[in-house]
Parts: sequence; C-alpha cells; structure tokens
Amino acid sequence: MHSVPVASRNADSRNGSGSSPTIDAVSLAIIEQLQEDGRRPYAAIGKAVGLSEAAVRQRVQKLLDQGVMQIVAVTDPLTVGLRRQAMVGIKVEGDLDPVADALTAMAECEYVVLTAGSFDLMVEIVCEDDDHMLEVINKRIRALPGVRSTESFVYLKLKKQTYMWGTR
Repeated sequence: MHSVPVASRNADSRNGSGSSPTIDAVSLAIIEQLQEDGRRPYAAIGKAVGLSEAAVRQRVQKLLDQGVMQIVAVTDPLTVGLRRQAMVGIKVEGDLDPVADALTAMAECEYVVLTAGSFDLMVEIVCEDDDHMLEVINKRIRALPGVRSTESFVYLKLKKQTYMWGTR
C-alpha cells in the first residue's frame, strides 16, 4: 500500500465558481513531490520547491480544499481479497443521472463516468470473486431502472496504473 495524491474525480468537489482553479508551477511541483511519496514531510517538500514548511502546508491545504487533489492510500485489490475487477460499459434509456447516481452509491463501483460513444456510462467495479461480480452486474447494475444493456471487460492483468497525469 502506498499513498498518493490523485486528482479529484468528483465534480461536486470543484471550487464553487464552476471553473477549474488556477495552479501555478510551485503548486504543481508540490503535487509531483506528493505523487512520489504521499507521506513526504512538508519540510522536505519545501526544500525541494523553495518554500517554507508552513507555506507548503498552506498550499497543500488549499489544493485539498479546492478539490484539486486528495491524498489517499492506494491498495492492491488482490492483497485485500478483491480478486476480480472489470470495466462495465452500460447503455441507458432516458436520463443518465439517476443511473450514474445509483452506481456511485455502490461500494463496488470505484469509477463512474458518463461517456460519448458506444456506451453511456463506464464503470470500474472491484469484487471479491466471480460470484460477487455476477451478483453486482446481474442483480444490482442490470436491475437499475433505465439500464438497457451492459458489456463487461474483465481484467486479466493490470499492466499500468499511474496517478502522475495530474502534473503533465
């Protein structure tokens, strides 16, 4: 397990103006430092970016408050008993929001996005095993009002997972 800051994926956590906050080069450098080690001391970050420990602490808090990033512990699902992952493409009839909201409320749904293309929604699910995945897809996702069809893409092997994209 390691902790890294990740860009917030929850649209509701953005700043109230409806626009993205402006992030300067120093804040990006702080984010990069935290992406390398989410537990790096503020004093070490300050030394690397040319700020005091207090200034780094204030900037990190502002980035957290604005929803620019969050600092979380990232686990390997296999090591915590979650042996089955899949991306599920969902076609919806009618309004997408109620379906997306219901999926967001499911603990197994780690990532929910509204999309353009073949599917209306893409959802990443993490489950204990095949029986659990079948229950989530068949009894819970497909049972939601408005869900017309699903297509599952079961993960066989994870080759890359990175959280560095926020500072490119």
